[in-house]
Amino acid sequence: MIIPNQQNIKIHFAGAESLIRANIILNVCKSNYSLFTIFPYLCNEFGIKHGYQNKNTTYKEIAKLNVECSRHTIQDSGLFSLMFGSYKGKKDEDFIRRWYEKLVEVTSTGGFEGTVVEVDCQKVLGVEKAWEFREKMKKELPNNRQINVFHFEDGQKGLDRLIEFSDYIAISVPELRFMGKKNYTSKIANYIKNKKPDIDIHLLGCTENKLLKELSFCTSADSTSWVSLNKFGWFKYNDGNKTHSIKKSNISKSKLEEKYGEEIKKALIDSRVKTSSSLQYYHQCDAMQVDYLIKQYSYYGGNQD
Repeated sequence: MIIPNQQNIKIHFAGAESLIRANIILNVCKSNYSLFTIFPYLCNEFGIKHGYQNKNTTYKEIAKLNVECSRHTIQDSGLFSLMFGSYKGKKDEDFIRRWYEKLVEVTSTGGFEGTVVEVDCQKVLGVEKAWEFREKMKKELPNNRQINVFHFEDGQKGLDRLIEFSDYIAISVPELRFMGKKNYTSKIANYIKNKKPDIDIHLLGCTENKLLKELSFCTSADSTSWVSLNKFGWFKYNDGNKTHSIKKSNISKSKLEEKYGEEIKKALIDSRVKTSSSLQYYHQCDAMQVDYLIKQYSYYGGNQD
């Protein structure tokens, strides 16, 4: 469990590495669960340019905000962006080792005592190398609970070994979906839970309604679905009866201003972001999505208290 007497899965809103977005998720919309990536707080050390907001935000500041304003927060390693995302490129063992060492240093000196995702480098360096980093992290970050990630490369023996080693294990749902093995998510989650009933399970990148309902016995999940309105111009929301498709062009700006205006303006000021009517509207749309999705996740996954 990640909270006392937990009965159902808790959805973590990802993207909380941005100060303004963390403020929206946690302070404006009062979500209890967040996830942030350490990526923007390490990349400058490696000569990687990034487009995150609030480049003057410190790691200590973002870590403190997430911990103090949520019931549980998860720190992602940023490895996906490095290996497969928009910053992908050849990453050898020396690079991954230096990334791991900096991650441990920043996490430790930054005072973050939340949950951390391991350096799951199976796809690049192989299974045994991932085990080396996994065991090192357990020793070198004793104040942080660790999420160990199962990937298809681990195989059945690797999964059993992970279950024995770990008390918090993640399943990469997008990976299984990409491989055409979407149905494996449920099979793997049930296998893990049956083999070790007290283990916690995280569903990486998953907020599918059907899976949340079916796998409510899992501990946590995360998603960036709440940014789709600004990213794509529309988003879908299911109220338990039917799915509603909401277009940004059809949203009443005056109603958003009435509901979120003052809180979003304060969040922008607190985040040291220059306010403007267009930026306030942009983040009001973010807030609206979070509020809708908390209701959706509560229906399909159980209460998000």
